[in-house]
Amino acid sequence: MSAASCLLTEDQFLCSICLDVFTDPVTIPCGHNFCKSCITEHLETSTMSQCPNCKEVFNRRPGLKVNTFISEMAAQFRQSAQQEASSSSSEQQVSKPGEVPCDVCTGTKLKALKSCLVCLASYCHTHLEPHLTTSGLKRHQLIDPVKNLESRICEKHDKLLELFCKNDQMCVCMLCSVTDHRTHDVVPLKEEYEGKKAELGKTEADIQQMIQKRRLKIEEIKQSVELSDKNADREMAEGVQVFSALKERVERSQAQLIHTLKEKQRETQKQAEGFIKELQQEISELEKRSSEVEQLSRSEDHLHLLQNFTSLNTAPPTKDWTGVRVHPPSYEGTVVRAVKQLEETLREQMKKLFEADLKRVQQYEVDVTLDPVTANPYLTLSDDGKQVYDSDVKKNLPDNPERFSVYSDVLAKQSFSSGRFYYKVQVKGKTDWDLGVAKESINRKGKITLSPQNGLWTIVLRNKNDYQACASPTVILCLQSGLEKVGVFVDYEEGLVSFNDVDDAALIYSFTGCSFTEKLYPYFSPSPNDGGKNSAPLIISPVNHTE
Repeated sequence: MSAASCLLTEDQFLCSICLDVFTDPVTIPCGHNFCKSCITEHLETSTMSQCPNCKEVFNRRPGLKVNTFISEMAAQFRQSAQQEASSSSSEQQVSKPGEVPCDVCTGTKLKALKSCLVCLASYCHTHLEPHLTTSGLKRHQLIDPVKNLESRICEKHDKLLELFCKNDQMCVCMLCSVTDHRTHDVVPLKEEYEGKKAELGKTEADIQQMIQKRRLKIEEIKQSVELSDKNADREMAEGVQVFSALKERVERSQAQLIHTLKEKQRETQKQAEGFIKELQQEISELEKRSSEVEQLSRSEDHLHLLQNFTSLNTAPPTKDWTGVRVHPPSYEGTVVRAVKQLEETLREQMKKLFEADLKRVQQYEVDVTLDPVTANPYLTLSDDGKQVYDSDVKKNLPDNPERFSVYSDVLAKQSFSSGRFYYKVQVKGKTDWDLGVAKESINRKGKITLSPQNGLWTIVLRNKNDYQACASPTVILCLQSGLEKVGVFVDYEEGLVSFNDVDDAALIYSFTGCSFTEKLYPYFSPSPNDGGKNSAPLIISPVNHTE
């Protein structure tokens, strides 16, 4: 019997009326078998005695007796099927907390494999079988198991949410589309799902790009810190060498110098560490969002994706790092300024140090030419734009907004809004002049007071021997000899404007702690001709990086 039963299939023991395994099977005259209760009900409700399968009509209602052979076979098949189902269920996973359980299982709930959006139920492997084999159920939409399937039903019309309203950005049912949303742009969930999924892909790519930019910014900051460390180490080594040679008399200055340099270094490191920490925090948030977006983009659950799309489609708030930089502080002249305080005993050492500084500064030398558009009408410029003097004769020039109309001033064509630059000017033979840098917005049509508050950082010569730094208040400069060539060095980020005697390799004056917020232009004034006494030109030196 067991050998024969293994050849039998479920279809052979199914009642064609109830589609279940026979219960009390009976055979009617045409030879077809049915459950006794099923065929009895059929014959009682039909107008004629007719077989449900072959439609054979009987002259009289047939007598019904249970077919014991088929009954025994059906019972054995039912027992075998139950044992198989029990064995299959034991191999399946029992639903754990947080997992979606099968809605059909009684007693121990097995883990659901799929949820049906039509039946609004979740099924384990065994109870999912009809949806995979029965033609009517195959058309149902299956998704990965989800909880709260009732949330997929329209609360107003009790219909499945299967459409999306683009106007209101919400999921709706069929009845909603012809009532409240009848004039709106309504599309199937799948169509909107595909579009939003594509957008999520772009969002994820954008987030990854943002992460990469911030990683590059971290590397840029680290490199800036390394450069700052090298500069600080170099400057500290020179400082130690100088002050060690002077022993006890300069130990205090040496300590102060090292403290100043290390403080700048620490400030740079602290700033960089702060930027890096912020960037790493943003990367962490972006990576978290990227993971969420990636998980959502892989979801096959249309409703879940659309309900979470708005909150995940945009990247979390981040800082715009485009203009953020860690600028190594300028150490040029630091040792020089410290040594200058011991001028009488340290003059020779200071000169050696400044010569070294000057060589480093000269690497930032730029080619500067005068801008005739800005020149006062009394000024005469050379054809190459390198020389300027007051001719004592006013030229007939258009009074354009850029031109200085009151004082004998002129700006360079070149402007600077970041970094460092250096240029040299010959002042030999003059009795009056102004040199320095000016911000773009300085007054060009009226009286100009030379001061940082008015956007000018300059030193001047008055009456042949009166050198001044135009600070607030004015600083009288005590120089050992007259100047013949002046160097001007600017570190925009450091807020430094420094003047030096090129021939004697000596510092003249430094404006420190400046705050630059706009373009800076090299500024020149040869001053009035003074009857020929001050007719010598200011001459901009050509760039020579081999000096």
